Amino acid sequence: MAEEFGTVVIGAGIGGGTVVEALRDAGYAGSVALVGADPAAPYYRPDLSKKVMLEQSDPAESALRGEDWYAAHDVTVFFGTAVTAIDPAARSVTLDDERQLNYGQAILATGSTPRTLDVPGAQLGNIHTLRDAGDAVAIRSQFGDGKKVAVIGGGWIGLEVAAAAQSHGCDVTVILHTDAPPLASVLGDELGEYFEELHRTNGVEFLDQAETASFTGSDAVESVETSAGSVPVDLVVVGIGADPAVDLASSAGLSTDNGVVVDEHMRTSDGSILAIGDIANAHNVLRDERLRVEHWDNAVRQAEVAASTITEGTRSYDWQPYFYTDQFDLGMEYVGRGGPEDEVVIRGDKSSGEFIVFWSRDGKVAAAMNVNVWDYGDELRALIGKEVSADRLTDEQVPVGEL
Repeated sequence: MAEEFGTVVIGAGIGGGTVVEALRDAGYAGSVALVGADPAAPYYRPDLSKKVMLEQSDPAESALRGEDWYAAHDVTVFFGTAVTAIDPAARSVTLDDERQLNYGQAILATGSTPRTLDVPGAQLGNIHTLRDAGDAVAIRSQFGDGKKVAVIGGGWIGLEVAAAAQSHGCDVTVILHTDAPPLASVLGDELGEYFEELHRTNGVEFLDQAETASFTGSDAVESVETSAGSVPVDLVVVGIGADPAVDLASSAGLSTDNGVVVDEHMRTSDGSILAIGDIANAHNVLRDERLRVEHWDNAVRQAEVAASTITEGTRSYDWQPYFYTDQFDLGMEYVGRGGPEDEVVIRGDKSSGEFIVFWSRDGKVAAAMNVNVWDYGDELRALIGKEVSADRLTDEQVPVGEL
């Protein structure tokens, strides 16, 4: 016999954990179930490539709440359990142990799945992607002086792993499939080169235009064979992006297009199902466009919107995209939505390691990034979409709050 719940949350990451807390904070009195394939209670995944790897912290220290919080707030948890199907007509979900949960409302928070390389030798040991706490612990267990680490891909996760590995004495090579610098697709060539130089200065090597052809080794990987040569390794981390985990939504007949299509209140094409986080291709009312953003800040905020929707609140998706990174001695925050084709305007001296970057499009600020310069978050957010000349943006005599 199926168990009955007012709300079933599918996915126990940051978004799923936040939405059940937000429901209770909003006074929601219905029964709540939280289902997640990860055996651990929800935790901050950004800590995996930062605190867990860099500081060797226990992943449990990154938990959103202690496990006793859920029982104390009448949230029934199914950790280490996957959902295999959703039946919108019956308003029920099927678990991997064949139990069924009926719902009044369901919230999809299934996140994204790291891409892998389908090449010979990909099954060898010590080849990892980074998605959960188990991945992070397995990767960091291989760190050590002189260990040879290859990171395939130059995105945020790849560079953060490279920085952590190098900081623990590893010899790190970042393998890029193109001749563009890392992060060029997000930040443009100039800032991509800045991040590459940061890593090179700290001892990381880069291999450009190196398509991965295969991995070699007996039981564990011993080398990465690329179009630019062979790289001897003890450990490989594949960081070539992720795809939204939309299989459940697709099989349930929900509208999908680069994620699950939702409105500004996080409702899918089925009014009884909402979607948040990495999978949500949502209408942003501030920007008047659809956005799918893979970042914890977005997942947390969308979780709060979903809780508001269920409790008949008025919140909507009305903020600018945001993310941050920490690599070696560089910390930065980025807000807005720039592109490699935008004009890059730098306020301050890059060589000092403390500066602000603006991306300008048609004379308007499309995005901003503060590098080792703090306390400007609100001012930079306020500038997105505002028409400001490049001369004024670079004039350090004009306070940021007066631009």
